[in-house]
Order: sequence, then C-alpha cells, then structure tokens
Amino acid sequence: MGQSAEFGKFLKAMRSRLKPEDAGIADGSSARRVPGLRREEIARLADVSTDYYTRLEQGRNIHPSRAVLDSVARALKLDAGEQAHMMDLLEHCAESARSPVPAQGVRPAVRQLLEAVGDVPALVLGRRTDVLAGNRLAFLLFADFPELPPGERNLTRWLILDPRARELFRDWKSVAAEAAGALRVDVGRHPSDAQANQLVGELAVHSEHFRQWWAGHRVATRSAGSVRLHHPAVGDLELNFENLILRDDPDQVLRVFSAKPGSPSADALALLGSLGARAEGEIATAEDASTAAEPQPSGAPGDRPAAMRAAEQP
Repeated sequence: MGQSAEFGKFLKAMRSRLKPEDAGIADGSSARRVPGLRREEIARLADVSTDYYTRLEQGRNIHPSRAVLDSVARALKLDAGEQAHMMDLLEHCAESARSPVPAQGVRPAVRQLLEAVGDVPALVLGRRTDVLAGNRLAFLLFADFPELPPGERNLTRWLILDPRARELFRDWKSVAAEAAGALRVDVGRHPSDAQANQLVGELAVHSEHFRQWWAGHRVATRSAGSVRLHHPAVGDLELNFENLILRDDPDQVLRVFSAKPGSPSADALALLGSLGARAEGEIATAEDASTAAEPQPSGAPGDRPAAMRAAEQP
C-alpha cells in the first residue's frame, strides 16, 4: 500500500473521530450512518470542494498545496504531532525509501553519557523504538534488553507482548497505546522499512489492543511525561521522563527517567540500584569460587613441589 493510500486512511480516521458539535455544526438531522463528520462538512470547513477533498481521502495521486493542507488540518482539528504525521505521509513516499536501511549504532560518547547518569534509568531508542543501549539501572527497572534475542529488543514489542510489562506499568493501557502511536510516527517517516512492517504485523497478530490502536491511526509525539510503576523488588514508583533527540543521530532518542529528590520513588530507585549491585557482586563471588575450585592444569605453580617453587624465586 502506497503512502497516498495511507494518507487517505489517516484523513478518514481523523474525520470519523469528530462530532458535529466539535466543529460547530448544528446537527438537526437523524442518526448518521457513519461516525464523525461527513466529507462535505470537512470540505466546507477547509474551504475546498467536496470532490477535491474526496479525492484526497481516496488517496488519489494529487499534490495539495501547503495552504490546503493547513486548512484540512484545521478542519480536522489535528494537533501539531498529527499534522506533522500527515505531512510525513505525503513527503516520505515509498519510492524515496527503497535504499537499504543503515544499521543503527550508538556513538561511544553517548554510551559514556549513559554510564555517567547511572543514578537514574536511561535508554537510547532508535528506529521502530528499538532499544539500542541503556544503563544498568534501566535494565533493572524495565527488562534486561541485552539478554533478549536481537529481534525482541524493542520497547513497543516488550510493552505490548510481555506480561511483565503489564504488571510493571500501573497505567499499562495508556502507556502501551502511546508506544503504538510513536511506532506509527516512525512508520510514516520510513514507509519501506521491512523490519517496521514486520513488527507491526507481529503485534497485530498477537494483540487485540494493538489492532484497535493501529486502526485508529493514533499518533504520539510527547517529549516528556510521567509513568507510574509497581516494581516487584522495590514497590511503587512515580517517575518523570524526558525524550532528548540526539542532533547527530536524528533517529535516536535518549530517554531519561528521574524521581523527585527526597521522594519515596527516589529512595526506591536507590534501593533498586543497591540490590542490583549486590546481586552482581554475589554472581562475581560465585564465579571466582567456581574458578578457584577447578583443578589447575599440569605444570601450574600450585601443582609443583614447594622446593621447586622456592628454587624459582629470585
């Protein structure tokens, strides 16, 4: 399906969510056969002909001016993120995206930054909301993404398909719906990304919630927000997050979570970090003990007679 068709489906979805009173239209008629406003009503609000708007919504290969698009956006009451997505659907056509998608990599300086902010959870999200990197506290709080198979290291996939995510996020449904909206933004910008299309197909097959969200053409572009969690080890947390776009890597976002200083959530994060450090220390101790218990190879200093070892001393 080409971008023109996706553009038309987006317009139709946005039209169907509007009510006559939302657009200041007095509706004295009987029950409507379809949800939302009629095409002729949007056309009138956008100051274009009904035929022209119909061709837009049908995905015809036409080239509307920016003024017309702005008028349509106002008629549909699109917010800034939705209007940007509408433009993406027009501008990033499939023909311009046939070149191979380059592999995503995280610069060493960004990895250093992740470790430098080790007291708070931080993730680097790439195309399709892939988890490209993170610090220890992020993996303790959410999931150990580096230990997952490469095809599963995706935040949206984990949020929607992993039962542990449903238990962790106290407002799981809204968080997962927003993740689906962020994925739609990426697909609009990169329509020929085979991995993205495969991910969408997998989520649609396994999640009824995702199918509903995707059909609604929801778009999510928040740069900041908050989440409420219930972690099995440290209990309830309320964290703020900031999405920081990396200028040299425009398809990558640094997402940093933080708690209000002195709050119970801040104490819970500190406790989680200490529990993780203790567990890592216990693992290291067990590995050292296992190594010490292994028989040393023949000829090692520990197997030679004391007199021979003494003769070797300077």
